[in-house]
Amino acid sequence: QVQLVESGGGSVQAGGSLRLSCAASAYSIWRTMGWFRQTPGKEREGVAAINRADGRTYYADSVKGRFTVSLDNAASGSFLQMSSLKVEDTAMYYCAATRAVGSGVPEVQQYNYWGQGTQVTVSS
Repeated sequence: QVQLVESGGGSVQAGGSLRLSCAASAYSIWRTMGWFRQTPGKEREGVAAINRADGRTYYADSVKGRFTVSLDNAASGSFLQMSSLKVEDTAMYYCAATRAVGSGVPEVQQYNYWGQGTQVTVSS
């Protein structure tokens, strides 16, 4: 079982930055951590993912060049650094983990463990 806790959400003006954190429970076994977002009435979409073993990263086109996913120092969690934020980035953001090795933009069905989410609001 992997327990995930996100933090770092909040409100920011367009063009600003936020960093989200995802902490996994100690000694948890996972190979890829993904970040997703969801707005009311829409499906949850994959934003970025990182492989624990080699640090390989994957990004959705909508965030490429603006968002950066990284592992924390102990490789026990991850960060999502979001820059040049746009109003359309407003969403509930979730981190998730899987024991599978990631190979592309994360997809909901690939992930078994989910955090509770953190709200990001970008205003114009």
